Amino acid sequence: MTAVASTPSVASANLGRSISLDSPKLASSSSSFLRFPLHRSLRPCNLRVSSAPRRRILPVVKAMKQTFSTFDEMLENSDKPVLVDFYATWCGPCQIMAPILNQVSDALNDKIQVVKIDTEKYPSIADRYSIQALPTFIIFRDGEPCDRFEGALPADQLIQRIEHALKATTQ
Repeated sequence: MTAVASTPSVASANLGRSISLDSPKLASSSSSFLRFPLHRSLRPCNLRVSSAPRRRILPVVKAMKQTFSTFDEMLENSDKPVLVDFYATWCGPCQIMAPILNQVSDALNDKIQVVKIDTEKYPSIADRYSIQALPTFIIFRDGEPCDRFEGALPADQLIQRIEHALKATTQ
C-alpha cells in the first residue's frame, strides 16, 4: 500500500495520514474518494477527542473515625446532638454536600456532631429510618430523631435549619 500523491486527499483524524484509491471515477471529484488509515489497530479508545483522561475530583472530607459496636450506642453516648447524613457514593447531590458538611461541622462544632452513614454499606440502618431519598439528614437528640429533611442545601440554610431544630427541641 502506498499513498498516491496525484489524487487530492483530505487529512484524516489519524495523524494526517490517508490513502486514496487511484481510480478515474474517484479522481474526478475531490469529495468522493475513499480513505484508509495507515494504522491497522483501530479501537474505540483511539477515538478520544481529548488526550487527557477524565478524572473525578472528589472533595476532601475531614472526618474523625470512631468505632462503635452499634449505631444506637453512638447516638446514646454522644454528649451533643448528632446530625446524620445518609448518603451514597454514586449520589451527585451527596457529593456536593461533603464540603458543605465540613463548613457546618466547623461552624457548629460546639453544638452538634456530624456523622455520615453510607446507605449502601449499612442498608439496615437506612431501612430502619425509611431513607427513600438522598441525601437525607436526621438530627438526633438523646438517641431519638428530632428533625428530618431531604436534599442538598447551601451551608447557611443548613446551619439555620439545624439551629432552628435545636432551639425547638430545647423548649
